[in-house]
Amino acid sequence: MSFSFFLDIFLIGGSLTMAWLCLFSHDLLKAITCFVCMGLFVTLMWIRLDAWDVAIAEAAIGAGLTGALLLSSRRGLKKTAAKKESGEKRSGEKKSGEQDV
Repeated sequence: MSFSFFLDIFLIGGSLTMAWLCLFSHDLLKAITCFVCMGLFVTLMWIRLDAWDVAIAEAAIGAGLTGALLLSSRRGLKKTAAKKESGEKRSGEKKSGEQDV
């Protein structure tokens, strides 16, 4: 058994593990991190197959750009949740423009 065989097994196992953790993680940041790591494992697999052009596209789009968009969406969700929570605390107050009837 050669080194390349063990490397291939490591890459397959790593990508499947990251995919499983990404799907079944309850923490959103952990899921996003696992998704990006899975994209890097897939990039290394494309390199092992001598498909450099696909590997570069996978690294740039699959891991890089998509990961950045997911992190940005997570930040937006946190801001929305914070605004909603602060709005519920002030639900007893009148909104500007409302009149007593």
